[in-house]
This record gives sequence, structure tokens and C-alpha cells, in this order.
Amino acid sequence: MLYQLYETQRALLSPFAEFASATSKLYNHPLSPFAHTPGAQRVSAGLDLMHRLSKEYEKPEFGINSVKVDGVDVAVQQQVAIEKPFCRLLRFKRFTDNVGVLTRLKDQPTVLVVAPLSGHHSTLLRETVRELLKDHKVFITDWTDARMVPKDVGPFHLDDYIAYVQEFIRHIGPDVNVMSVCQPTVPVLAAISLMASRGEATPRTMTMMGGPIDARKSPTAVNNLATNKPYEWFQNNVIYRVPTNFPGAGRAVYPGFLQHTGFVAMNPDRHLSSHYDYFLDLVRGDDDSVEFHRDFYDEYNAVLDMPAEYYLDTIKTVFQDFALVNGTWKVAGEPVKPQDIETTALLTIEGELDDISGAGQTRAAHDLCTGIPKTRQFHYDAVGAGHYGIFSGRRWREKIYPRVRDFIAGHQAADARPAAKTLAAKPVARAAAAKPAARKPVSKKVARSAR
Repeated sequence: MLYQLYETQRALLSPFAEFASATSKLYNHPLSPFAHTPGAQRVSAGLDLMHRLSKEYEKPEFGINSVKVDGVDVAVQQQVAIEKPFCRLLRFKRFTDNVGVLTRLKDQPTVLVVAPLSGHHSTLLRETVRELLKDHKVFITDWTDARMVPKDVGPFHLDDYIAYVQEFIRHIGPDVNVMSVCQPTVPVLAAISLMASRGEATPRTMTMMGGPIDARKSPTAVNNLATNKPYEWFQNNVIYRVPTNFPGAGRAVYPGFLQHTGFVAMNPDRHLSSHYDYFLDLVRGDDDSVEFHRDFYDEYNAVLDMPAEYYLDTIKTVFQDFALVNGTWKVAGEPVKPQDIETTALLTIEGELDDISGAGQTRAAHDLCTGIPKTRQFHYDAVGAGHYGIFSGRRWREKIYPRVRDFIAGHQAADARPAAKTLAAKPVARAAAAKPAARKPVSKKVARSAR
């Protein structure tokens, strides 16, 4: 019922939002006589703010049409490599007529960015992709708003998410470097662990940024909500059916507007201050600050619905049972064993001020991946960075990205990855591959990265 009420409110506000936008322009257009009346700038600013607070925010575009490589403008075309019911694998294909730059582009490593399925669209990682394109071939997971997926397609569980990631890795090839940001760190680690257990080739590197590998460490408000409420509470209070005006009518989802409300509630004072500053910037005519605010909130306010099965699986597996770190997680009957990963280098990144994934949660991956030599394990603490700061903004561009770039580049040589062990031909569930031979335990002590 709540979803229907929300949609009714949105439909009622829509004409008022458009009216506010049109009237705002009437009071600031230089050719309008109203623009020369006393207080016109304040009236226009107030109406513009009203428009932005009441409008519907649609999924933004990546809008990456070119990047600079060695000082040369390289054209970028967005392509769909694989299309699944709940996700598209996007490729950002680069083109240039400069022979020297083209040769370099062909030799650059490939990165698969696994974007979060946690309420926002993958375009939230626009700046992450833009920086990576300077030195890498880039793919990204573009998750579909569940309300746009017809109910007869069937459910989407956390196990299906893992299967998607594995399919994308196999499609790109074993030379891929996987980067997971926030929520996907857990299913990505599971996906690669299962591939290693089956004897499949695993990615050259995996970079994990600000994710809840072990949500017991430094719990945040997000963690506390998931642990303090019983599983049944989430089933009964945050799961709703998609209204009839969407293709996914009748599908059970965790609505994006609830997730958005939760994010705003974490820092209400900050958002109120930001909107008030936006009003003042409009009055002063500070176009740069106005445009920055609009760009940020166009992205921040654009949310998607998550399939109910996936959301509930994540609550139980990651935040209540801590199945990954407890060694009790099974995917379609197969145990998830990160210790089986041996040939994939690991980099974890945490933000000092991260209020979504607390300190130590991502770094816990090192304690689980004991099969990876300590010389191939690295960690970086981004001083002064919050959750969003580890993948966008100045700290991402100037501090974090160079670390990621150098880490990936350092593990691309043919001899940089130890040769895989010979495997006994022993079939396992859902795979005709084999389990790896027994290995000597490796110390759990994590190698520290140079600062």
C-alpha cells in the first residue's frame, strides 16, 4: 500500500513541479518583465528549489563521450556486451585515429567494475569509469531497476547475482581485473572463490573498495539497522509490490524511495544545509556552485528498486549470519571458500571517514584469502575520504586512483601470476571443473602497502 501511496503523491506533485520550474524561468529570463521586479531573483530561486524537491529523478546517462590519453582526445562509445533480465554488461569502447595512442590502448589491461545494486544506478560510478578509461579497457555492470522487469521473468536472488558476475568474468576472459565498490565486494569475493574452487581461471587482480566483507567490524548505522531488526521485520515492513503503472507490476521489491529516505536520514542536517546553500547560490548567480549541486543531486536522487529476494538474502547472509567470514555460506550447495583463491592479487581500500562500511570491514578480505601470497596482498587507507570519496572526487582522482592503476599494472606481466596447480578431475555441483589439490596453509597476516 505504501508504494501505491508514494506513486499517487508523485503523480499529484508532478504538475506542481513543472509549474514551479516554468514560473522560476519567468522570473529569471532576461527578456521577461517579471525578471526586473523587486525580489525576482529570490522568487525564482525559491521556485527552482521547489521544483527540484518535488520532481521525479530519472536514471542519468553516463555521458562519457571522450577521455584524454597521453594528451590526445579519444572518443568513447558505450556498448552493451551482454544483456540479462536484471543487468546489462556495458563496455566503454575507445576509438582514435592516432596510431601511437591506438597501439597503447590495445595493450592496456581490462577492468570489470562491479557496481553496487543498493538503491542507486551504476552511473554513480561515472567518475570512477572516466578515470579508469585513461589507462584501461573498461566494462561495468549496469543493474536494472526491478520495477522495470516483468514479474514472469522470475525472482532474482543473491545466488543469481553471483552467477551474473561469474558469467561476465568468463565473457571478458581470465586477464580481467575486477573492481568492486561497496555492496558487491561480498558477492564478487564469493564468485571468484567458487571459480577458484572449481579450478577455473580467476581474474588477475581484485580491488575491493568500501565493502562489508565483515560487517561485525566497526559497525555503522547501516550495519546496526540490519543486525538489530529480525529478518521477519524486513519481510513485513520494507517489502512492497510494484504498482500497476510499471512493467514489473506485482513484483516484490525493496523500493528505491525507502533506500533514498534512509540515506537522507543518516545526514539530514547536511542535506538541509546543501539545499539552503543552493538557494543562496541561485540568488547570487554562482553558476558553478549551482551546477555542481544539480549534478550531484540528479545522481543522488535517482534511485532504483531492488528485487525483494536479493535484498532479503543480502540482509541475512551478509549482515545477520555473517556467512562469508564464518565459513558457512553455500551457493547452490557449493561452499564459498576464499582460501582457494591463489593466483589473483588483492587490493582493499577503505575511507577513513566512511559512515557506511566501517574501518576494517573491507580489510577483512585478507584474513579470508589465505591462499594468496602475502606479497600479492595490499591495503590502502584513504585519509580524509568518506564513503563516496573513495570512488569519486578529488581524493579518488589524486590519491586512490593512482594506487589502483599501479596495482593493476604491476600484475599484468605473464610471470606476475603464479602458475595454476594441476587439478584432479573431480566433478562438483553445477560445474564440470575440478577442486584444487590440498595446499599448505598460509599465514593470515596481511601484507601492508607502502604509504
